[in-house]
Amino acid sequence: MVNHEVKNTSQDLTLSVTIRDRQGLIFAGEAEAVSSVNDKGPFDVLPLHANFISLIREKVVLHLTGAVERPLSLESGVMRVKENKVEVYLGILH
Repeated sequence: MVNHEVKNTSQDLTLSVTIRDRQGLIFAGEAEAVSSVNDKGPFDVLPLHANFISLIREKVVLHLTGAVERPLSLESGVMRVKENKVEVYLGILH
């Protein structure tokens, strides 16, 4: 008999986040969620989120472990979400 049980790993519970601007790396680490704003309004990215790319504006909020939030203000940027990895590129739309 084959066991098809799905096991949650710590990788399933966090997102790998990288935030860059023209000068270089701003943040690289793990987060429980990432929030931002696009043309449709505020949105959240959680672990196992669908893959997508979006133009973002106003802010990015990293929801770190222990209920710690790290907000970053921005004018514009691009967010790419793929396979539990969030990549944010700031200030490239000018």
